[in-house]
Amino acid sequence: MTASWRAGIDIGGTFTDIVLLSDEGAVRTRKVPSTVDDYARGIVEGLAVLLAEAAIAPDELAAVLHATTIGSNAVLERGGARTGLITTEGFRDTLEIRDLRMPRLYDVGWTKPPALVERRHRLGIAERTRADGTISRAPDEAEIEAAIGRLVDHGIESLAVCLINAHANGANERVVAAVAARIAPSLPVSLSHVVLPEIKEYPRTSTTVINAYLLPVVRAYLARLGNGMVSQRIAAPLMLMQSNGGLLPAAQAASLPMTIVESGPAAGVIGARALAQRLGIPRIVTFDMGGTTAKAAMVEEGEAARAAAFQVGGGIMQGSRLLTGGGYTLKVPAIDLAEVGAGGGSIVSLDAGGAPKVGPRSAGSRPGPVCYGFGGTEPTITDCALVLGWLDPAGLAGGAITLDRDAAAAALATRIAAPLGLTLEEAAHGMVRIAVATMMRAIRAVSVERGRDPRRFALFAFGGNGPLLGAAMAEELGMEAVMVPPAPGLFSAFGLLYADVEHHLSATFRGRLDKVSPTSFAAARNQLAAEAASRLADDGFPPARQAFTATAELRYVGQSSELPVALPEGDAAAVLAALPALFAAVHEQAFGYAAGPAEPVEIVAMQMIGRGIPVRPPVPERVVTDHRAAGGGSRRAYFGPHGWRDAPLLSRESAAAGAIGPAIVAEYDATCLVPPGWRVRGDAAGNLVLERG
Repeated sequence: MTASWRAGIDIGGTFTDIVLLSDEGAVRTRKVPSTVDDYARGIVEGLAVLLAEAAIAPDELAAVLHATTIGSNAVLERGGARTGLITTEGFRDTLEIRDLRMPRLYDVGWTKPPALVERRHRLGIAERTRADGTISRAPDEAEIEAAIGRLVDHGIESLAVCLINAHANGANERVVAAVAARIAPSLPVSLSHVVLPEIKEYPRTSTTVINAYLLPVVRAYLARLGNGMVSQRIAAPLMLMQSNGGLLPAAQAASLPMTIVESGPAAGVIGARALAQRLGIPRIVTFDMGGTTAKAAMVEEGEAARAAAFQVGGGIMQGSRLLTGGGYTLKVPAIDLAEVGAGGGSIVSLDAGGAPKVGPRSAGSRPGPVCYGFGGTEPTITDCALVLGWLDPAGLAGGAITLDRDAAAAALATRIAAPLGLTLEEAAHGMVRIAVATMMRAIRAVSVERGRDPRRFALFAFGGNGPLLGAAMAEELGMEAVMVPPAPGLFSAFGLLYADVEHHLSATFRGRLDKVSPTSFAAARNQLAAEAASRLADDGFPPARQAFTATAELRYVGQSSELPVALPEGDAAAVLAALPALFAAVHEQAFGYAAGPAEPVEIVAMQMIGRGIPVRPPVPERVVTDHRAAGGGSRRAYFGPHGWRDAPLLSRESAAAGAIGPAIVAEYDATCLVPPGWRVRGDAAGNLVLERG
């Protein structure tokens, strides 16, 4: 039977979202409870149920695409493998010293997070590779054997190897790997010149350690998931979403798990990019509001903004992202996301001075908001929305969770309204306004802090709570339009279906641009392209279905940080001649100024993205989901200065025909609020479009 469906699966703390998309654009969706003890089991069982309900045979699946938080959770919860580190003698504490970045200036009480590898598990060996790649001292195999034997005796489950200047020549690291394979053949080994062949010791060490820390955890998880798929006769290839928005075969993700740490948030951005391209919308800001956090990203001219590195395990960064250092540095390309601790489950409270605040504490899935009835006692944003009449008391996810408005109102009255001397609706609405102000920081972080005016962008709102507050966010930021995609509460799973297979490669390449040899520059670029092409060929993509994008990390001579600049097409000499002006433009956009043409620019590293273009239909002309609420009737809802109003309850289909706010569009997986002063209509791709006026 011809394969005609693809599955996108995204795991959340409460629900696992599953979306099936056919070649013709038909969609089948389902939210199933997440099995926290073993997420793989919930995926397999939920997928099997959905296939049976939709009468789809397992061999009709062409691919299973998966976004997972297992990597980030392992770091956040310190649940990774017991890891050892072998490094060059004298560099044992690089992981501890870090790069002196601090997330909170002037806070003398701030304590950096503990290293992922205990000091007694970090051992140095006598060896040396010079910066130019020549080896001045080869390691002694007897010393390596003793070091690995000591670490194995201490019970380590994974080994990271990061030797000085290994990015220039990995020969000494390969000697360590060979000894490890001989005396501890079952021990997973991560080599820094393979994981991250770039200069700067701390980012390279930290990234290699994170990879080693996650290796056994991710391998075991993917093995369970693969075995479960086999038990259900699902033979489709399993692909994982990377932090950079590209897909990676499961076997490669199991070897380089540091590439999938932020896979979940990236998937929604990729889906939004695909729909924006389909509609010819050049600039969007994505707004993904879930139960615990709200995340924002920017897409311009069909490309999602990317970051060269990010922090993992540092908690939620609120406000400016210029202050880093709260977590562990992971030097891998990623979708440039900003995140704040404001979601549907964020707790609303009064601080020690009696001032109201929202988050960053969250009620999570258990006990959850008060209205869930799972034992929660502290009111949340979801409780506020229920009290305001925005949510249906009949429940969420098709009634899987019923909502207790009386309990929510009692908690909000006792903890917020009475102490502040406000009515219940004033307290609830005020807390929602505070949440909106908090979440605006995320959007400003990816727009204003990047030199972009958010008023020139459309807001793409999704997640379980994004459509509920999308219009309020847009109004505060002066944005004129909000787009709500089909199945907004499952959209991260949906976004997986529009991602391409990608391989991101990098290599150190240093020199002043005016002194770099065009021959050596072309050789380095061609070597990266050849490696990317080889990997894509291994994935089954012929040359005609391969695409490549090259970038260079540039800086002014004397600077300590770099900016990525896309390499134009052309011969090496012409590209080198054009790069100073291109870098100046990027520098001015990022920082508001650029030095004169006489200021020398140097290249530090080169990256290559190899994309495999799958044989599949383009984004469907229109997406039709399987959950279609009937709508009808109205509900009293509170809209701040507009007071209590009768808001019609609309299905997506009736809203798409056009309506004037106030209105409430209730769906299986999310609720879209159309406030007074806004109108709603549908577009050609099945999105709802909210517009001011």
